[in-house]
Amino acid sequence: MPDDADDVMGVITQQIEARFQMPLADLRRAVAAAPRANDDATVVVKWHGMLAEAQEALNKAEDALVAALDTAPGDVLDDPVMALAHQVNAAVAVRDGRAMVVRHYTDPNSPGRRGPGAWRGAETAPRRGPALTTAPAPIMPAPAVSVRGAQR
Repeated sequence: MPDDADDVMGVITQQIEARFQMPLADLRRAVAAAPRANDDATVVVKWHGMLAEAQEALNKAEDALVAALDTAPGDVLDDPVMALAHQVNAAVAVRDGRAMVVRHYTDPNSPGRRGPGAWRGAETAPRRGPALTTAPAPIMPAPAVSVRGAQR
């Protein structure tokens, strides 16, 4: 039975394959042969590779933590075991962040992804003027105020 890591990577791989209508291995080869042919495909392949690296780092960190927990005496966790737990948490954050990036690039309707070149920060809608008419604030003369103790 596959573990959660296989499930996450499998779901994301399926999303990529559905988006580009080809197996991931074929997409990798196509991007390697012509990296500028499809910017979205190039970015997705790059980030999927980074995601796979992050998943591998997470697996190693989890294995190290489990091994340390198996040998830890009692219920109190020492500093080295807690450091391993923090490494697992950091690895999860990296993996999840990279997974979000891949999902963003596989969804053509995600925010900022409408139209060609939108992933590079291009305008997604035509510029319009402000919703309200604006004008500089009128300058009002300051009222005269007498100050106590001032010389006249």
